[in-house]
Amino acid sequence: MILFLAGTSDARELAILLKRSGHSLLTTVVTQNAAIELKKAGLSVYVGRLTEDDFVEKIKEQNVQAIVDASHPFAEEASTNALNASKEAGIPYIRYERASQSHFGKGITIVDDYVMAAEHALRRRGVIMLTTGSKTLQVFTERLLDQPDIRLIARMLPRKDNMEKCEELKLPQRDIVAIQGPFTKEFNSALYKQYAVTTMITKESGKVGSVDEKVEAALELGIEVIMIKRPKIEYKNLYSDYTDVLTHINRVVFTDQFMDGRE
Repeated sequence: MILFLAGTSDARELAILLKRSGHSLLTTVVTQNAAIELKKAGLSVYVGRLTEDDFVEKIKEQNVQAIVDASHPFAEEASTNALNASKEAGIPYIRYERASQSHFGKGITIVDDYVMAAEHALRRRGVIMLTTGSKTLQVFTERLLDQPDIRLIARMLPRKDNMEKCEELKLPQRDIVAIQGPFTKEFNSALYKQYAVTTMITKESGKVGSVDEKVEAALELGIEVIMIKRPKIEYKNLYSDYTDVLTHINRVVFTDQFMDGRE
């Protein structure tokens, strides 16, 4: 059994590849919506956030032979918990992460974290569009909401918990764009124009995360871009190609099976 951290479109593709290659998987996601797509592909799914102890318990319960962490590049807590649990349980940890991209040039400011992004936006003022999701929304509302000469627009998935969070943080409904991508450059451009955006904040999520389309549309319109770097985690067995993950898994699982047969 492989414990597989999923939740993104490329993670789903990798999970299906592993299943078709003969591996048993228990996938984990945070939301029911993410679970639906995995279940359609015939995959077993656990829905909910897992602590390090939870991971260790799942490993024991399911007789897990390896963890494949294909979670979002910014799912830092989940990755750290899975990595630590694999060490405690003494099983292999394999990380799949979509390839990183380099975004440099005039109009782009690279920052280390969300707090730095909020501070840069505060100095710029104007209409600021967040495309960073709801998880860290409070970092921006605390610093930018109700500031003079600033309008904060939050673009996020149209989930009930996201809307509840916006209400809790007192973000006005008129400043919420509840929509699910991916989006073309043309769509992003139209959205920026609709809200007269002057600064756009995004994460370095990779090409699969449609970062290029957001950035290119912004730069063409003269909109400043603030980009947040990926978290720095010392991953073991890091790959950005499905085939490399499958090769590693085959080596781990089949070696274990061979040793079990000898015993």
